[in-house]
Amino acid sequence: MRSQRLSGTSPLARHGRRVTLRTLTAGDYEQWIEVRDRCREWLIPWEPRPHGAPRAAEDRNSFASRCSLRERERQLGTGFGFGIFVGARLVGELTVSSVQRGPFQSAFVGYWIDQAEAGQSYVPEAVVVALAFAFEELRLHRVEISIIPRNRRSLRVVEKLGIRSEGVALQFLQIDGVWEDHARFAITDEEWVIRRDELVGRWIEGFVAD
Repeated sequence: MRSQRLSGTSPLARHGRRVTLRTLTAGDYEQWIEVRDRCREWLIPWEPRPHGAPRAAEDRNSFASRCSLRERERQLGTGFGFGIFVGARLVGELTVSSVQRGPFQSAFVGYWIDQAEAGQSYVPEAVVVALAFAFEELRLHRVEISIIPRNRRSLRVVEKLGIRSEGVALQFLQIDGVWEDHARFAITDEEWVIRRDELVGRWIEGFVAD
């Protein structure tokens, strides 16, 4: 996987076989809002939002502010937001968020995909790219992926990758205003060292559709 430096304000990109993870900029708004508008009913039921809070604004200025906030998080090292691109086409987003240092050295990975691109295994590939970034560049010890148990499509991602289950956290997070249980999956740096060649070999270097 090719790399760029973490510092600076130029877009940060990490490449898999078919997908590229790249930080979003204000210039990505047209593609982003087209996918969001088209997939609104597909995406909103799974998105974090406190009860009674309005949905996040999605106008051009709000998107630019969101990009600036993500860039600030990147500079602080507390979070990394990426668009998932296939060629020049935006097909989703992935975040490495809530980066904890000190004795934790951990983060969460979250993702969404364009409904029209679901089933192409772009997300598992993107997650492997993100895990390589988290363990080999950020030097984290643990990465967690938390999923609503009834969200079968998201569960298929961790099933395909063989990410270890850690059970269910009850009423873990508010999703579209409702407290939802979440199945928790995690991988540690020690597990990544053991499984790296398998995951990278299958999903990036010699991709086999599943």
